[in-house]
Amino acid sequence: MPSAESTPARVHEPEPVQPTRHDKVAAAGSELIGGPLGRRALLGMSWWTPVRVVALVAIGMFALGMIQKLPCYDSGWFFGASTQYTHACYSDIPHLYQGRGFADGLVPYFDKLPGDMDYLEYPVLTGVFMQVAAWLTPGSGSIQHQEQWYWMVNAGMLMACAAVIAVCVSRTHARRPWDGLLVALAPAFALTATINWDLLAVALTAAAMMMWSRGRSLAFGVLLGLATAAKLYPVFLLGPLFVLCWRAGKWRDYGKAIGGAAVAWLVVNLPVMLFAFEGWSKFYRFSQERGVDFGSFWLILAQNSSDPLATDSVNTLATLLVVVCFAGIAWLTLTAPRRPRFAQLAFLVVAAFIVTNKVYSPQYVLWLVPLAVLARPKWRDFLIWQACEVAYFLGIWLYLAYTTSRDAHKGLPTDGYHWAIGVHLVGTLYLCAVVVRDILMPERDVVRQNGDDDPSGGVLDGAEDVFVLGAAAHPPRHASDFEARQVDWGTQDEVEWGSSRDAVEGSP
Repeated sequence: MPSAESTPARVHEPEPVQPTRHDKVAAAGSELIGGPLGRRALLGMSWWTPVRVVALVAIGMFALGMIQKLPCYDSGWFFGASTQYTHACYSDIPHLYQGRGFADGLVPYFDKLPGDMDYLEYPVLTGVFMQVAAWLTPGSGSIQHQEQWYWMVNAGMLMACAAVIAVCVSRTHARRPWDGLLVALAPAFALTATINWDLLAVALTAAAMMMWSRGRSLAFGVLLGLATAAKLYPVFLLGPLFVLCWRAGKWRDYGKAIGGAAVAWLVVNLPVMLFAFEGWSKFYRFSQERGVDFGSFWLILAQNSSDPLATDSVNTLATLLVVVCFAGIAWLTLTAPRRPRFAQLAFLVVAAFIVTNKVYSPQYVLWLVPLAVLARPKWRDFLIWQACEVAYFLGIWLYLAYTTSRDAHKGLPTDGYHWAIGVHLVGTLYLCAVVVRDILMPERDVVRQNGDDDPSGGVLDGAEDVFVLGAAAHPPRHASDFEARQVDWGTQDEVEWGSSRDAVEGSP
């Protein structure tokens, strides 16, 4: 048998970060379920692993969101337009079952729809999702009964997407599995989950982020391509990834990512492009042709102007504005004192696209939730932003109740709705500002305070910089150097405990 001296020492794996020990808001909130985790708690010794807990909480919160839609399920979607607004339980899903031809057996993109909407105005993979749900919906009974079933089938499929999102976020930062609870418990996530079909693209994007964190560049690209086939916004993640790979010299991995994304997107879209081009292009034409809509600052400008801008002018200005934002994010990436984390930039580019867009629908918050958690897993900041989004969620439905109800006192007037828009825009910009601050002052980044570099960065994690600009052109600070200088931003007791531990480990 080998001697004790010849036996390799077991590498000590770092303990997962416990939010109730490092986050004051999480610790205070944990009092509802018994208080913060004790120092003698046995971690990983039971069936209740962090990922399983997060998945079950996500399913539970999603179910509560479904219950919140109960007034509409019973009657609000069918009898009186204002009821679904006064109860804040509106959903596109039951209305589009008949409105987009699923009740009549029409094939998306190939069969024309009656009325002004000539073809389905959704990307192909979302259209497939909608069609599968229609196949699973019983075709018997009244149209109201079928629409109820259609919403319920879609809700079940979207619930699976919600669980996937929470689990992927938990497994993206290996040392921070409990961050997935931010996704699972996000109130705006539960409230908006069944308004539309956005969770499909969000789930594929979250899975792509997890694959990238594990160094699987091709799998990341394939999943991101599928996500882009379900919604446009995921493609914007390739922009900051390009700049990060430029700074780190990881061109081979970026090539795999963009190649996988292109192939996956083409596999889904090419058959429809070839045989039903008019139907396939409807989504892109509709995106250009639709006017200024709910939730955007453009709507505030339009409703307060005697001569509002034409749609083409808004398209041009919005495009220029988002390009400027993207250029600023690229400059920030190349000049930051330390290479930003991928999740930080992913959040910033998607937030920039949403804030400058001519539409900011309430369900767009779903795009940001998992990216926000990965970018800034701080309970206080996250909950501030969520409070702003919940306020807007209530504001838009009260505004629609005001504009559709015969009794104006039931709703929110235009000026009040403008304040609601301002609140959720300011909330998003606040979170963006905090993330930018973390990039410029990496010692404030809660993910890096324990010595990590970029846990969701995959091949970028700990990589050397090969191209930087400005002050960043000096020798980069790497994770080991950063950890040596890092001062915990927690309590003084934890700082003293860390010093004592180091002294013990350094003693004979």
